[in-house]
Amino acid sequence: MPALLSPNALVTILELAVSSGSSLLGRTAHAQIIKNLGLDLNAFISNHLINMYSKLHHPYTGETVLFLTPLSSRSVVTWTSLIAGCVQNNYSASAISYFTAMHREGIQPNDFTFPCLFKAASSLQSTMLGQQFHVLSIKLLLVNDVFVACSAFDMYSKSGLPNEANKIFDQMPYRNIATWNAYISNTVQVGKPREAVSRFVQLLRSNEAIPNHISFCAYLNGCSDGRLLLEGMQVHGLLIKQGQEAGISMLNSLVDFYGKCHEVRLSEKVFNNMRERSSVSWCSMLAVYEQNDMGEKACNLFLEARRAGVEPTDFMVSSVLSACAGLAALDSGRVIHGLAIRACIEENVFVGSALVDMYGKCGSIEDCEQAFFQMPSRNLICWNAMIGGYAHQGRAEAALELFDEMATDKSNGARPNYVTFVSVLAACSRAGILDRGMNIFSMMKGEYGVDPGAEHYACIVDMLGRAGQVERAYKIVKGMPISPTISIWGALLGACKMHGKPRIGKIAAENLFLLDPKDSGNHVILSNMFTATGQWDDANFVRKEMKFVGIKKNTGYSWISVKNKVHAFQAKDTSHARNSEIQEMLAKLREDMKVAGYIPDTKLALYDLEDEEKELEVWSHSEKIALAFGLIALPPNIPVRIIKNLRVCTDCHSAFKFISGLVDREIIVRDNNRFHRFRNNQCSCGDYW
Repeated sequence: MPALLSPNALVTILELAVSSGSSLLGRTAHAQIIKNLGLDLNAFISNHLINMYSKLHHPYTGETVLFLTPLSSRSVVTWTSLIAGCVQNNYSASAISYFTAMHREGIQPNDFTFPCLFKAASSLQSTMLGQQFHVLSIKLLLVNDVFVACSAFDMYSKSGLPNEANKIFDQMPYRNIATWNAYISNTVQVGKPREAVSRFVQLLRSNEAIPNHISFCAYLNGCSDGRLLLEGMQVHGLLIKQGQEAGISMLNSLVDFYGKCHEVRLSEKVFNNMRERSSVSWCSMLAVYEQNDMGEKACNLFLEARRAGVEPTDFMVSSVLSACAGLAALDSGRVIHGLAIRACIEENVFVGSALVDMYGKCGSIEDCEQAFFQMPSRNLICWNAMIGGYAHQGRAEAALELFDEMATDKSNGARPNYVTFVSVLAACSRAGILDRGMNIFSMMKGEYGVDPGAEHYACIVDMLGRAGQVERAYKIVKGMPISPTISIWGALLGACKMHGKPRIGKIAAENLFLLDPKDSGNHVILSNMFTATGQWDDANFVRKEMKFVGIKKNTGYSWISVKNKVHAFQAKDTSHARNSEIQEMLAKLREDMKVAGYIPDTKLALYDLEDEEKELEVWSHSEKIALAFGLIALPPNIPVRIIKNLRVCTDCHSAFKFISGLVDREIIVRDNNRFHRFRNNQCSCGDYW
């Protein structure tokens, strides 16, 4: 007959079940306990059973065991085991209910119970409950216990009551490192990085506790959020001096810190010198590249991580998708999408939001819609990305319809914010929906509590300017409660160029020259405004002034991807290996369009040339060369996708509409302002751009 297991051995099995997360093992041990000892359990066994069930997501079974335990055997340890397990598994309301039952039995909480109660109150966002527990801890003379005080401090910090939290922190007779870490971390989380840095310095000077890796990581997070490069570098030096730099969590924090301070070279140095890397290390470096607009490096690092055997995580995939969005790399984004499906993370809300954003910024609005509507749950970022995708495509009605759904459906949990209104107003501006756009702008503050910012005013000025109400737009600029920014003056200058308002245009240009004297784009717009009205002398004066001051016009580039290779072109480019074929295609298009009755728009030709020379001038633009290459290099029926770093000119816009019908091909152009989708002699912008 096999020997019966001792109570201590059975308790060890219960502890093993908790550590391994095995409910089956725990139930098996419970069955063996009943078989060996019966239902009349002592407090020692009962406490371990309650602890096991509550921590393995079976609080009601734990409650049953508790009530089967004789009243005389129930103690604060018994109840605290049940309460702690509930709090650990987010059953905070049940934890409060069990505390109430404990209190009715006349059992007072101890220094282990209070931290659980404060955490439950914080989870329920109930400041009143937290304050009641605080009063009770004072009454029971437990408030000076370091764990109780630290938990009360954490509760007040997370409840948005910093004054009460600071009072508890300053009155504590002894503060261990966990308390200091909680203070520094919470201060960072509430958006006070400089105060967090100050408290860390106070910790170093106080000699109350020795900073650990959590302290340093919290400090570096504060330096990251506050862009405090010098302070972060000083602590990096201290880590090296103390020999603590080897910790992988601190190294990851350093990578993130340098990246957010735009010191990518130092992030790379830390990353490359790491002896071992976790998935967090790869994600941190990937995020650094993505946040610093180095999308190509981000994609290459992702490939390197995959070759190193790193499994894709939701954070890693969402970061590389954002990099693809920045590059407008649709094919690469689709590959990452397939990888997300294989990894079963495509329904993750962060990955889903990144997919919506990527497809929207790559101009594939159908894929964008599919990703959006297939998501099981959507966050605010996802809604904003979809509305922004519609806005970039010129589909203002769809953007407004989605905005109305978002604003009226309270069940989706997303309330329009600052970014939402920027996207909606941009959609109205690009489609010429003036009245609705002005109504949305006027209700931002009153109905949604969103103060209009520079981006919103820029949209309003652009909206009015496109509608020909330049004087009204200028009046709004003069009456704004904030100082006009570059984007606002730029929108006004663009409107003046569009509608031939040189007087206001000169005022806008002069303000732009003061705010950003080295930007060639503003000078070019002013020059083009003069050129369009035949004021060649004024146009030449502006260009001579640019040359005198040393301002060079930004070179216009157009990119097109063919067979996973990116081809770049600039105006009058003849350097491509297939240049002869490109020139033949351009000549054919020019001849076919001329026969079909197309007349080039040469008003913005840069020089006072003869008509024939002007026509050749506009046919040498980079986007036309890229289009000619796409037509000879891509298979039939495949859309031609072109990216341009400057705004597409009026002649290229008109020509692309004509060519889309002439060759029966879809042409998608992403310039520095929006997408243009040309099909059947029409553009998605409706010629309102």
